[in-house]
Amino acid sequence: MYVSVTGLKAKGIAGLARFAVLAPAAFKEAQNANGILFCETKTRAGWHHTLTVWETKADMMAYRKSPKHLKSMRAFSQIATGKVYGYEAEEKPGWMAALKAYDAHARDV
Repeated sequence: MYVSVTGLKAKGIAGLARFAVLAPAAFKEAQNANGILFCETKTRAGWHHTLTVWETKADMMAYRKSPKHLKSMRAFSQIATGKVYGYEAEEKPGWMAALKAYDAHARDV
């Protein structure tokens, strides 16, 4: 399975407002995407994180090309800064393990 952990921090009030408009649609699309096994969000120290677990990396890559995710990504640089970490795993990690891996290995988006 493929694990993706993302984090973003909104750029001010305007960025947070735009994030609040775009994120729910992209999140709902992820919840219904082919190959999704787990999809959840969490806020930590002002960073908005997603933890998604996919049957395969190809499933996650297909979701990245979905309309609502692409719309969010096109606006990303105007609304937030962020990092991402993806990796293969034998089992679904808990949030604590996923965020530990993210903290150690995430790269800027």
